[in-house]
Amino acid sequence: MDPNPSIHVADLTRNFGPLTAINKVNFMVYPGEVIGFLGPNGAGKSTTMRILSGILSATSGAAWIGGVCVAQNPHEVKRKIGYMPENNPLPDDMRVMEYLRFRARLKLVPGRKLRASVQEAMEICDLARTARRKIIGTLSKGFRQRVGIADALLGNPEVIIMDEPTIGLDPHQIQGIRKLIDNLRGKHTVILSSHILPEIERSCDRVIIINRGRIVAAGTSEALRQEFLPGNRFNLSIEGDESQVAACLLKEGFETSILETSQGSSSRKTLTIRVESNTRQVFSSKLIDALSRLPTITLHSLAPKEPSLEEIFLAATKRSWEETIDNKPKISA
Repeated sequence: MDPNPSIHVADLTRNFGPLTAINKVNFMVYPGEVIGFLGPNGAGKSTTMRILSGILSATSGAAWIGGVCVAQNPHEVKRKIGYMPENNPLPDDMRVMEYLRFRARLKLVPGRKLRASVQEAMEICDLARTARRKIIGTLSKGFRQRVGIADALLGNPEVIIMDEPTIGLDPHQIQGIRKLIDNLRGKHTVILSSHILPEIERSCDRVIIINRGRIVAAGTSEALRQEFLPGNRFNLSIEGDESQVAACLLKEGFETSILETSQGSSSRKTLTIRVESNTRQVFSSKLIDALSRLPTITLHSLAPKEPSLEEIFLAATKRSWEETIDNKPKISA
């Protein structure tokens, strides 16, 4: 990994009057990485992205893009960044190619490179053959997002920042945007904000989670699983009495939760059960041994279940809320 980060954020803070939107935020993103930037609504994601893009100033702290300080050299930083905001404002009365040429000129792309830069951005975003001459107002939501990403790519910036690029898209359109982001990996540094967590997990090398204005977790999905949801998990499909199953597994030290209950072919119920253990040891054989001692239980299947990014996200934000409550000063009576 390149020791010189594309994005370096140090103690970044932004206040809006008495409200602290972000508080001493620190992180680094390295060249060619695709980073997912996650957080609940109002957590500080968009504020951080707008500061990195030079749109908003920080109250304190600093940020560097490609080694250039955002606060001291905002115009130089803007040449290093392609930014796609959440609402992606586009003129409805311009054609795609016309708009991108206009944006390339605003970004001071040299005249001799302008045509090639626009063509390359349209090729990457699959606009060159299908939408180049179409009026933007007639495009679907998916193609409008592609135009926004093509705009961010103009001038071949080092860093691409995308705020909710898949918002409002159907599954086919989301898949297209995912492939587009995959094509950017290694060529650009990408920081991506989204509420569609499965897409973040598929597309991103690392994840940064922000809550209440501060970073509460950062790392690969696997590293965050080890930190926030360690241990083993299995999903079991069982036919029998759920109270007997729960009592048996609890006695063996397993935590259980019923995910689904349905009526089986006989009078017995078919259960889908989540079984958890805090130990990292493989315990599938122990599970089978425990259940085999119950003559009225039939085990149909047993499969390991890795925690999803959504579960990691909920665990990380829950921990940060609990820490906030614990750190509040106690008021004595």
